[in-house]
Amino acid sequence: MLRGIKARTITMQTEKKTAIVTGGGSGLGFAIAKAFTQNGITTIIAGRDQAKLIKAQEQLGPLCIFKVLDVTDYKAIPAFVEEVESKHGPIDILVNNAGINQKKEFTEVSDIEFTNMLNTNVTAVFVLSREVAKKMLTRKKGSILNISSMAAQYGLPKVIAYTASKTAIEGMTRAMAVELSPMGIRVNAIAPGFIYSDMTAKALDSDPDRKARVMARTPMGHMGQPEDIGAAALYLSGEDARYITGVVLPVDGGNSISY
Repeated sequence: MLRGIKARTITMQTEKKTAIVTGGGSGLGFAIAKAFTQNGITTIIAGRDQAKLIKAQEQLGPLCIFKVLDVTDYKAIPAFVEEVESKHGPIDILVNNAGINQKKEFTEVSDIEFTNMLNTNVTAVFVLSREVAKKMLTRKKGSILNISSMAAQYGLPKVIAYTASKTAIEGMTRAMAVELSPMGIRVNAIAPGFIYSDMTAKALDSDPDRKARVMARTPMGHMGQPEDIGAAALYLSGEDARYITGVVLPVDGGNSISY
């Protein structure tokens, strides 16, 4: 160890914290909420499907609370943030996970489809982040985590609107970090690679050529698990990442840097 430099130990989660995870009722959002609740973080999962949210809450236990929210109902967001803070305390962590996707030929994507993608995946993230940041700024601390995609790392066919939205998310992450970090709010993003789910497995198993290309381009040779995203979110949102901001972290088994 260099003289004058103190060894740093891994921080255990002891301080009570509250997090919001949009789209937390299933998929990667559920995995993130699971990582949070298992580490003592009170986690509000938000989404449109109440039945899905109730099922998720039952699995996640008493530290999970569900709130029905359509993130594209921008006028409802300030009241949602106020309700969370009044009932569950200061929001320490915001994870902007909710989003939609569409696979369609470029020339067949309509104006409305493109706009709807941006409304859900970009504008909703901006509005919710803005309202939560207002609260965090009064305390001069907080963590905002956005979910990007491999679609923002390299070109993928038939997902033009989704690609545009996730590329915007990465730019917003950096801009937000530069503006908010001097006031104690860290802003980062995760760019998941090919993560296992029933839907992903079905899609790849039905297209052997695509599955072969995916595996050939992934140096680690297999898909990731939702828990890998949960672990990355827990780290980036926690005290051990206190000097990390403006980062887009690929969790992809090396897919984005492979030839």
